[in-house]
Amino acid sequence: MNVEDLVQERIAAARRKIANDKRRRQELAEARRHGIAARHRQKLRHLARTTTPPPRNTAAERADQSGPDTRAREER
Repeated sequence: MNVEDLVQERIAAARRKIANDKRRRQELAEARRHGIAARHRQKLRHLARTTTPPPRNTAAERADQSGPDTRAREER
């Protein structure tokens, strides 16, 4: 085995390592995307189950909630 063969083996090993690292990064990125989407779906399902819309206030209810009636004082 001469020096050229050793250099070629090291180059091939480095290329394999680069390819494996790239593949592993792609797999992790894909898993991350799926995980994030799954967490968002789960959060939306949870929010849909736990939150209820606020009650609607009618004009009469708003008048009742506005405080004491001041019309009596205004008439004096």
